[in-house]
Amino acid sequence: MSLAHTSVIVHSAQSVDAGGIVDDAWLLASDDRIVETGTGSGWRALAAEIGMHGGRGQLDLVDGSGLRLVPGFIDLHAHGGGGHSFDDGAAEIAAAVAVHRAHGTTRSVISLVANPLPALEQSLGAVASLAEGDPLVLGAHLEGPFLAPSRKGAHNPSFLIAPTPDAVSRLIEAGRGHLRQVTIAPELPGGLDAIDRFVAAGVVVAVGHTEASAEQAREAFDRGATLLTHAFNAMPGLGHREPGPVAAALADPRVVLELIVDGVHVHPDVVRLAFGAAPGRIALITDAMAAAGSRDGHYRLGTLDVEVADGRAVLAGTATIAGSTLTLDAALREATAASGIDVVAAVTALTATPARALGRAGDLGLLRPGHAADLVLLTPDGRPRHVFAAGARIPTPA
Repeated sequence: MSLAHTSVIVHSAQSVDAGGIVDDAWLLASDDRIVETGTGSGWRALAAEIGMHGGRGQLDLVDGSGLRLVPGFIDLHAHGGGGHSFDDGAAEIAAAVAVHRAHGTTRSVISLVANPLPALEQSLGAVASLAEGDPLVLGAHLEGPFLAPSRKGAHNPSFLIAPTPDAVSRLIEAGRGHLRQVTIAPELPGGLDAIDRFVAAGVVVAVGHTEASAEQAREAFDRGATLLTHAFNAMPGLGHREPGPVAAALADPRVVLELIVDGVHVHPDVVRLAFGAAPGRIALITDAMAAAGSRDGHYRLGTLDVEVADGRAVLAGTATIAGSTLTLDAALREATAASGIDVVAAVTALTATPARALGRAGDLGLLRPGHAADLVLLTPDGRPRHVFAAGARIPTPA
């Protein structure tokens, strides 16, 4: 992907990131980085200097009056959008990612459902090629095939396997250094050893689609797993005698918990419980399938048929939820309105926390000099008015 860079000044906005809320804020980005930030009218001299000397190239001056400036959203877990699926090759991935970018997701991890190993190797190669040419694609997430059959969710049970050393090696090699995350049910034969191998290869390991007890989840976290895949979904519930993996993750400061906040996957009361129990450790994800940003109808998720009605996706002929039709701007609106989550905490869950989960806290997820010029300006009702990714303007929905 070729990104045409320019200098960007956003001024007179209310900025919100993990550091808090700043009124009458301004920000200068040059090339793909944030260069300076401040408050008040200090931006005017910079704008005049750029206009007079052209020292930082063409200037995109954005009046943020009445708007909220937040870092670009980072989605750790999505499968498609706009009618396109991430499992269907590079062109479909690029088309789906473009839909999410228009909704403020400036960095995406490309999630793949369970498939036979040769198909997964091919998909990993496609993602690696995209990531090598597009810094906004952060790499691949293998949600399958190392999942508990009893917690398969919307994954084809025929493609679920144990994480043997050969399978692990093949998938790491196919990712060409761009396999970013893998979900594992740690109770599977070889599960803990597989966690060791993935962690050693620099892959973030998530516990998910699992029957693990709290004790088994704690052992997985001690072996290096640091994520919980869509907490509360496709795993034992939070029981008072059998607390399960959710309780283990909530209690462990090393672990980030993914949450799908769409009003379908997790009740608003439970969303509030999670944010309160693990402050700064919740990452809002979409788990979006192809219908995100599109219309109701019939779709495919991997090899399985999905029906979408009123924005709810289920496996055809069942009540099994099959991902979501969520975009991250909608997740932010849902978290703050329906669940009453503080806006700083909610924005953090879309930005700084997922950046930290991926080891990118040093350059993503904050509005501060040296960080990527990933910027979203939201209207008062929480819809993207302007989006910049790596300093380049992204078209937003009309």
